[in-house]
Amino acid sequence: MRVTKRPPSQAETPELRRLRRQIDALDRRIVALLNERAELARAAGRAKVRGGRHTIRDSEREREVLLRVTMANQGPLGQADLLALYRRLMTATRALEARDRARDDAGEDDGA
Repeated sequence: MRVTKRPPSQAETPELRRLRRQIDALDRRIVALLNERAELARAAGRAKVRGGRHTIRDSEREREVLLRVTMANQGPLGQADLLALYRRLMTATRALEARDRARDDAGEDDGA
């Protein structure tokens, strides 16, 4: 990624620089937590397979998750935005689960 210099009229103030550093640090934590959540979702997917469940999507569970995060939200992020983020997160983790299943199914076909 290429970083360009700002013109002097848009120079960062010390306060803005400090806030941006805090945001950057928080972003690193959020990425780590999202990946941790994705790993847990993959493990849940493997548990579903071991339990004989064939479908990846569990609409009832997704509704429960969305309800829980809505109840936990105290703002300032709006509910609609939070729900959009979580819906996208669930779409991404379902895709991971689907890839895991496809990989596992391909491994079974090879006699593994």
